Amino acid sequence: MAFVITSPCKDEKSGECVEVCPVDCIEEGKDMFYIDPDICIDCGACEAVCPVEAIFMEDETPEQENEYIEMNRKFFEDR
Repeated sequence: MAFVITSPCKDEKSGECVEVCPVDCIEEGKDMFYIDPDICIDCGACEAVCPVEAIFMEDETPEQENEYIEMNRKFFEDR
């Protein structure tokens, strides 16, 4: 299970999450940041510092934000 960055990050991109990630699994995209689910170690450091509360555990992602689970995966598959 990985963390997922959701819609509040879109066009926000504060970046605190990148700074605290111990495994460098967060990368910047065009409009927002994304978490690589294959690298994320579920430590929660990113969630704790997100100023817009955009980061959730995959299984705790609000239903209306579920599309972001696939968006995070696809971002890294397409690279």
